[in-house]
Amino acid sequence: MASNPPFPSTPLLAGRVAVVTGGSRGIGAGIATALVEAGAQVVISGRRTDVLEKTAGEIGATPVVADAADLAQAGEPVRQAIERFGGVDILVNNVGGSAGGNSDIFAGEAGEDDGFEANLRLNLTAAYWPTKAAVHSMKARGSGRVINIGSGASRHAAASPAYTAAKHGLTGLTKQLALDLARHGITVNCVCPGWTQTDLVDFDTLGKYQGVSAEEARTSAESESAQRRILEPTELGPMCVLLASAGGGPITGQVIGVDGGYRL
Repeated sequence: MASNPPFPSTPLLAGRVAVVTGGSRGIGAGIATALVEAGAQVVISGRRTDVLEKTAGEIGATPVVADAADLAQAGEPVRQAIERFGGVDILVNNVGGSAGGNSDIFAGEAGEDDGFEANLRLNLTAAYWPTKAAVHSMKARGSGRVINIGSGASRHAAASPAYTAAKHGLTGLTKQLALDLARHGITVNCVCPGWTQTDLVDFDTLGKYQGVSAEEARTSAESESAQRRILEPTELGPMCVLLASAGGGPITGQVIGVDGGYRL
C-alpha cells in the first residue's frame, strides 16, 4: 500500500515578502501572524506606534508607522519592504472600519459633511494606494498576491451606506485588478469575514444603538451565520496563506467568505 506523501519540509511562504496594512491588531494581526508562521518576511503597518511595535515584537514582523488612508503615507509600508527585503510578493489590504460621521442618511442637513467620503477613503481607496505602490515590484518578480479584506457588507446591505458602498466597491476593484494584472502573474482576491471578535466590534455600543442589551446584540449577530458564532481574528489567516502560496495561483478575482456561513 502506498504511503501518504510527506508534508512539505519548507514553509509555504519561505522567501516571500509580505505587507499587511492595519496589521497591529485584530484581523490584520491574525493574518500577519499566519504569514510569519508560514515563513514569510512580514511588514505590518498601523497608525499607533506603541501598539504596532508591541505586535511586531510578539509575532516577529517589521513595523512601519503609516496611515493607509493618507495618500502621502499609504505606500510607505510597501516602500519599506522593498528597501529592506528587495521587493514585495504579498500585499494584504486590511485597513478598514469606521471613519466616523453620521450613518443615518436622514439625519442632519443635506449639505453637511456626514463622513461619507472619509469612509470611502478608509475602506476602498486605502486598498488602492498600497496596491499601486506594490504592483511594480510584483511585475518585476513575475508574480504577486494581492488580498483585499472585505466584510459581510461586501456582498450584502449590512451597514451604513458609506461602509456598504465602499466594501461593495472593493469587490469591483478586486475583480478589475485581477483582470488587469493576470498577465503579469499577479492574483487579486477579496476575503470577507463576517462577525469577528475585534476591538471594532463593541456589543455594548451596538446594543444601545439597537435598543437592546449587549447580550441580545451578540446573540443577534451570532444568529446571522450558519455556525451561530463570532469568529476569532486568527481564523482568517489560513485562507490568506493559501491565497498567498503557490497553491493559490489559479485563484483570482474571487470574493471568498470566511465567515461561518454569514447570511447564506
